[in-house]
Amino acid sequence: MAISGKKASMAAMGDYDSVLPFRAIGMETVVISAENRDSVPRMISRLAREGYAILFLEESLFESFASDAEGVNETERLSVIPIPGQSGSLGVGAASIRRSAERAVGMDIFNVG
Repeated sequence: MAISGKKASMAAMGDYDSVLPFRAIGMETVVISAENRDSVPRMISRLAREGYAILFLEESLFESFASDAEGVNETERLSVIPIPGQSGSLGVGAASIRRSAERAVGMDIFNVG
């Protein structure tokens, strides 16, 4: 659960297999397991307080803790971006982008037709 040593402006949070590629390129990673899953909101807040700019959050966690993730997106400098886990995309990322674009533009620009 601890954030590894070196400070960075981006982090990834999810199960071990999902964050491993981010760790391989030197990003900060937070491994979430069944035992520490309840700490996700606290870890998101901690990353925001520590000045991180981007958090790549596994879609299943984003879905489970949507109010925390979207609350941070609205009020903090940290942008929480959902990413697919090892089992594939749940469509959460596309839905999040659609909602953000609709808020910014005032209409659903992806449903033109």
